[in-house]
Amino acid sequence: MAADNRVEELLKRPLYVYDLPQDLLPSIALKGEDQPIAVETPENTPQTPSDEAQEHAIATTTGCGLCKVSFGNVQEQREHVRSDHHKYNVKAQLRGNTALDELQFTKAIGELDESISGSESSEEEDEEGNQLTALLKRQAKISQAAEEADLMPKNTAKNPLLWFGNPTLPENTSLGVYRALFTNAEQDEPRYLAESLKKKQLTPVYPQKNNDGKAPTPSPHIFMCMIGGGHFAAMLVSLAPEIHKKQGGIEERQARVIAHKTFHRYTTRRKQGGSQSANDASKGAAHSAGSSLRRYNEAALEKEIRELLQDWRKLIDEAQLLFVRAAGTTNRRILFGQHEGQVLKQNDPRLRGFPFSTRRATQSELLRCFKELTRVKVSQIDEAALAAAEAKPREESKPSTPRPQQQKPKLSKEEEAAILHTTQIQALIRRSKIPALMTYLSKNSIPSSFKFQPADVQQNFRCPTSLHLASNLDSPAMVLALLTKADVDPAATNGEGRTPFELAGDRATRDAFRVARHELGESKWDWEAAKVPTPMSRTEADSRSERERKTAEEEESNRRKADLDRLRTQEAAAAALRVTKRGGRAVGGGEKTAQEKREEEARGMTPEMRMRLERERRARAAEERIRRMQAGNQ
Repeated sequence: MAADNRVEELLKRPLYVYDLPQDLLPSIALKGEDQPIAVETPENTPQTPSDEAQEHAIATTTGCGLCKVSFGNVQEQREHVRSDHHKYNVKAQLRGNTALDELQFTKAIGELDESISGSESSEEEDEEGNQLTALLKRQAKISQAAEEADLMPKNTAKNPLLWFGNPTLPENTSLGVYRALFTNAEQDEPRYLAESLKKKQLTPVYPQKNNDGKAPTPSPHIFMCMIGGGHFAAMLVSLAPEIHKKQGGIEERQARVIAHKTFHRYTTRRKQGGSQSANDASKGAAHSAGSSLRRYNEAALEKEIRELLQDWRKLIDEAQLLFVRAAGTTNRRILFGQHEGQVLKQNDPRLRGFPFSTRRATQSELLRCFKELTRVKVSQIDEAALAAAEAKPREESKPSTPRPQQQKPKLSKEEEAAILHTTQIQALIRRSKIPALMTYLSKNSIPSSFKFQPADVQQNFRCPTSLHLASNLDSPAMVLALLTKADVDPAATNGEGRTPFELAGDRATRDAFRVARHELGESKWDWEAAKVPTPMSRTEADSRSERERKTAEEEESNRRKADLDRLRTQEAAAAALRVTKRGGRAVGGGEKTAQEKREEEARGMTPEMRMRLERERRARAAEERIRRMQAGNQ
């Protein structure tokens, strides 16, 4: 009984792939490769089984008649063959559908994170009546069209999740790890995947004060980046979890970001969709002021991104894996096109796509993706029943007499409405549109007990209700609104037997449940069954959040001050050393250029120190530009 309780406690907390409990590791083993466990549809897969066939669909000239684009050389043509645009048109042609040129494809699919994924800002938009309905119906139609065209691959290739079992776990319990976290060599030897998983375990580290002048200890890390709609975000994240001690001595694991950077420039054609370069390739160069500005911004964005990648070259070369999302030919050319100092290459065996849907390219989205990639999925389903259900269609397909091809059962109006409501509600929750969600629920008379459909989808299996999804996304404001305004039951359980509170990944989200318990009262719900701890007032929660914010700001301020002091000391020591080597005379030979000064300042520094120095230099330059602009306006 004690062992069962210990295992149950292990499964209640989030499991991190690179720091699994010692109770699970010794006997962990890979389950069958042909696994019947449903998983979420992956996106942005870099390669599909039809790649080789698609290679032969290209003409021998440096152009693609199917997609109506031309190229300057064969290398660009080959990169186009591997793009989502070409794959979509090949499949559309095979189905008898019309192929899309680059402008049409980018407008319909490539830039969806600009028009549908939504803004990361906290401003609430006034979406009501026909505007809201039109937006949501458009999203549902685009998603359906993409799925029908097989643009988003289903489980036709390999399952994106590898499922592991352990004798100490219940027989129907499986642990899922994304296949993309294993190297190609490891995936080629499935028998040793369990051993590979054991070797990936890393010892947690504690934050370094950086007051001793020493560079941070290097650790295994991965590189992640996204580009689309003029937005670019990149991040280097350590795989070793970092332990932070909170009030009361509680230890909390957090991701350690080695470096991060985001860029945004106006490159997309508002209301018309698509990038300026895609429009130029399709219709010829436009001559408006807006088009000129967009072309300039595209070139500037390309320059900024490539310079950043060159600055990070050493860390990127040392990264274990590279996760990249780049939709459209223009974006892929920026990252993978041949140029001087090229860092990312299309044939790099470490290159991966994100095996799940992603949103706009921001730092917070990259952190969310890192959390999704490295968190172990726990599934509790009856595999024997699923295997029997899967074997039945195979037995029916064996008779020698041919049978007419089975068609999918037609959905009833109620089922179609439930699926449409599911798509729309989930989109609003992911975008944190609280007023719009409340309006939609009220206008369509959707009950608080509504569950997402279809129920057999992995995402809906783990998050069957709106409260489960909001908690899993770590959205405290949405959680509080659903509890206090929409009367969603916090005691409802998902397919794994977990309540919404048990899916919360940070303290702010957990505090939202406690605040709701305080405001709604003990008689409203069975809070004990919902696993929600003691109630907490909103004032207490805000006060604690404010204290933590001030503490974090103070720590960051001290860290920056220490870094600047260390950099100044190192610069002074380097200057003194140069004078000494020159026999006590300062280096002469005329005035140095700005580039030579920057190289001299950065000499002898670690890549991380160089990045910090460059950030400070850019901040000072921006402040100086703003000062001059203000002085000129006076």
